[in-house]
Amino acid sequence: MKKAANIKLARRTARGTLCAAILAFWTAAMTASPAAADEGGVSFWVPGFFGSLAATPQQPGFSWATIYYHTSVSAGGNVAFARQVNRGNINVNFSGNVNANLDGRADLLMAAPTYVFADRFLGGQAAVVLLVPFGRSQASVDATLTGSLGPFGFTRSGSLDQSVTGFGDLVPQFNVRWNAGVHNFMTYITGNLTVGAYDSARIANLGIGHNAIDGGAGYTYFNPQTGHEFSATLGFTYNFENTHTQYQNGIDMHLDWGASQFLSKQLQVGIVGYFYNQLSCDSGTGDRVGCFESRVAGIGPQLGIILPINKDYQGYLNLKGYWEFDAANRPDGWNTWLTFAISPAERSAVPPAARRMVAK
Repeated sequence: MKKAANIKLARRTARGTLCAAILAFWTAAMTASPAAADEGGVSFWVPGFFGSLAATPQQPGFSWATIYYHTSVSAGGNVAFARQVNRGNINVNFSGNVNANLDGRADLLMAAPTYVFADRFLGGQAAVVLLVPFGRSQASVDATLTGSLGPFGFTRSGSLDQSVTGFGDLVPQFNVRWNAGVHNFMTYITGNLTVGAYDSARIANLGIGHNAIDGGAGYTYFNPQTGHEFSATLGFTYNFENTHTQYQNGIDMHLDWGASQFLSKQLQVGIVGYFYNQLSCDSGTGDRVGCFESRVAGIGPQLGIILPINKDYQGYLNLKGYWEFDAANRPDGWNTWLTFAISPAERSAVPPAARRMVAK
């Protein structure tokens, strides 16, 4: 009986040790929009926030994650035209053809402090996260407009290249997690504080210019004995009207997922993906592009390495990337996330011999 109890406790320790190192990475995966606003085909929710081990238990206390996020995207005439409408360059009914290309890229460095409460909340484990992004966003448009404004026809060609460097919107998050053996569950709520660099006359921004609230739930299957893991997180975003442009984006749905295999107690490999889809039409007096529902999917590899620091803390280095496809009314391309997280190490009374047995 005593041996069985020690093995059961050792298994929980193995699961906690792996998850503790990954704590800050998965809870901190909240970024600011690298472009204009939702009405330009860019959402508050940047797909890829969550991935593997999204719902697993965490270690109580403070943790810290530093995330480097890079994205490079492009789009055709419909998105480029929408950006011009949102900037106020086209504010009357328009008919015609647009031959245009929009290119954008962003490089963001994000700090994400996290605190996990030791006391139980609704039978689970509660945590708060605050994401503070800083970086540079750049966008360019090359276009030829051929059409009519009222009774007058015209053809206009030109290009525009803009960039901005500064802080993005602050993104707070509250989440609760529950564990039942190899099954883990999570729910979260988040939103944005509109303090980032934003100007409705720019095509490149670090803030989104409007408030939004997002919530959802996640599930993780994780067996520390076999190293098998699969996670999926489903969420929905409600966007408030952008008072700068009188434009309101529709309700968004996003599904982030990840599957991985721990080859050892320190090395993780796998794949990640997401599906983003706008469920309802854009609206508002500033909407001159119609319904403009957006959609995109992405998939790519991931690699994780647990790095022991000392008896109290351990680090986790993760690299994951996505290639996007099946986009509609939204720029698409590729993006990468490089994260280094420091979190409390597992504290346990399990004897060293038992820990070594589980680690084999």
